[in-house]
Amino acid sequence: MNDVEYMNLALQLAESTRGQTSPNPMVGSVVVKGGAIVGMGAHLKAGEGHAEVQALTMAGEKANGATIYVTLEPCSHHGKTPPCAELIIAKRLKRVVIAMVDPNPEVAGRGIKKLKDAGLEVEVGVCQSEAKKLNDVFFHYIKTGRPFVTMKSATTLDGKTATVTGKSKWITGEAAREDVHRYRHSHDAILVGIGTILADNPSLTTRLPQGGKNPIRVILDRGLRTPLDAVIVNDKESPTLIFATEEASTENEKNLEARGAIVIRLFNYSIDTVLKELGLRGITSVFVEGGAKVNGSFLKEKAVNQLIMYLAPKLFGGTGAPTAIGGEGILEVDDALLLDITDVMKVGDDIKLIAQVKEEG
Repeated sequence: MNDVEYMNLALQLAESTRGQTSPNPMVGSVVVKGGAIVGMGAHLKAGEGHAEVQALTMAGEKANGATIYVTLEPCSHHGKTPPCAELIIAKRLKRVVIAMVDPNPEVAGRGIKKLKDAGLEVEVGVCQSEAKKLNDVFFHYIKTGRPFVTMKSATTLDGKTATVTGKSKWITGEAAREDVHRYRHSHDAILVGIGTILADNPSLTTRLPQGGKNPIRVILDRGLRTPLDAVIVNDKESPTLIFATEEASTENEKNLEARGAIVIRLFNYSIDTVLKELGLRGITSVFVEGGAKVNGSFLKEKAVNQLIMYLAPKLFGGTGAPTAIGGEGILEVDDALLLDITDVMKVGDDIKLIAQVKEEG
């Protein structure tokens, strides 16, 4: 095996922890000596040992003179855990292969410098593009202070989310619906508008055969119209944040908070201020499962980073049948939100399309 193959193994270890490490990045590590793997590890959860610690613990004395592969620059600062760069030096490794520099200002090259100053051979950039894609959520959060936004929608091939009579269950098949729950598991929060709450009374939890992590529920509800008997304010499955305006009813706020919901009033109510508040609360990723109105608001403010679209092999037709994105819409073709389609695959009988929003400039 060569450097790329060992780094790919480290990336696979990191990927296996998706949905577990927030607000930290996913990181994998492999220790190799004499052409044999002597240690492997991944960062499993914030506050627990980093990937390098896990791999070096497994390697034990064999770490002396070995090469360690890490998908992200080893940390050099004291956080909830000791610096990994210092541990690598103490274990007397010979070579460190790093996929990419950590953009976190607390690291940002300091770990690499510390390793080089200690006389270790350091190589940076092996599988860099794969490592960057792995942690696009973390890097966006570090750069902007706002969560990475994934908008999800399911439509027929003619772009309808329901029939002209409003019937929508079920557009996609069981396999696609289960796939959506995997995205819920891997995101910090799920967001919908009050219209979805009033129409469907959803739980917005993760329901997978093997279980899963429930995201924080976020409701855009300017006037605090969320019913007191709504599932999401009574089931205690996960925290529920409700964003309202300053003018919303104080009595409704008290009644909702008495049931455990957290009401957040915004003076300047917009998608941007909502995302800013979520970022301040340590939420690094949001899965938007709203209706056309909510989706239109995110499009208007260009507050989307990724699109997940499920296309069912059905045709509904109808001029009045709802579509995935409503609102005022884009007026000029040149103002459209531009996307890069990164993957297209079949999920059961449906097609899943993944697209990343192109960065301006």
